[in-house]
Amino acid sequence: MKYSIITVNYNNKDGLRQTIESVIHQTFRDFEFIVIDGGSTDGSADVLREYDQQISYWVSEKDSGIYNGMNKGIARAKGDYLNFMNSGDCFYDEHVLEKVSSYDTDADFIVGKDYHFDAERQLGHTSIQPPRLTMMHFFVATLDHQSSFIKRSLFDGSPYREDYRLVSDWIFFTEKIVKEEKQVRFIPDIVCRREEGGLSEQQRERNRKEINKYLHQLLPAGIYEDYATLSKLDKTSLYRLFDICNNERKRKAIIWCIKIINRIFS
Repeated sequence: MKYSIITVNYNNKDGLRQTIESVIHQTFRDFEFIVIDGGSTDGSADVLREYDQQISYWVSEKDSGIYNGMNKGIARAKGDYLNFMNSGDCFYDEHVLEKVSSYDTDADFIVGKDYHFDAERQLGHTSIQPPRLTMMHFFVATLDHQSSFIKRSLFDGSPYREDYRLVSDWIFFTEKIVKEEKQVRFIPDIVCRREEGGLSEQQRERNRKEINKYLHQLLPAGIYEDYATLSKLDKTSLYRLFDICNNERKRKAIIWCIKIINRIFS
C-alpha cells in the first residue's frame, strides 16, 4: 500500500519545516511526499530547497487558494491513499504510517484521530469519533483531512471544488460519504497533532456561512430546519443521543424521560 502525503503551504515557513520533519521521519517508507507552495515570500522556497532530496515533488508558484493547491497535489499523486498534512500540522509520531498500514482494509476512507494541543495552556485533547456518519454529523461537524486517508480513485472526476474557498473538503466528505455511501473505516490511532487557535471566530463564521449555502442548496427547507433544531445539542450530546436511539432499552427510557419533562413544563 502506497501513500501520497500532500502538503499545501503559503507564507508559513516555520510550520512547513515542522510538517516536513514529521513526514520524512516516518518509519514506514512506502510513500511519496508532495509539497505545493503558493508562491510564498517568507523564505518557504528556501526550506523546500533544503529538503529537496527528501521531497518527491515540490513547486512554489502562485495559485488561487488552498483547494487549488490541494488539487495540484492530487494531480501529481500516484499513491493508493492520499493524506493532506498541510503546513503547521504534523504526524503525531514517527510510527503513524506504520500503524495505518497495519490495518487490513480496503475502505474508501481510513480515519484516525487528531490531537489538539493548546500551547498557551499546555493542555491537549483527542478528537471524538462519531458512532456513525450521517447527514446529521456533517450538519454540525466534519472529518479532519489531516487524520484521513482517502482513496486516490475517489478524486477521479471529483477534485475539490474551487468555487468554495473554505469548506470544499467538508463538501467532498459529505458528497462521497452521505450521497455516494462510500465506506469509512475508523481506527483508534492518533494520526495528527494540531495546534489550537488556527481559526479566528470571524473565520468560523465564514465557514458556517459557506456550509449553510451548500446545505440550503442540498436540503429542502423543512429538512434543513429539522437538522438545525437537532444541531442545538453539542456534538458530544448528539453522538450520545444517536447511541441511545440505537439501543431499544435505552430508547424507551429516554422517551419516558421526555414525556415526564414535557408534563413538567406544559
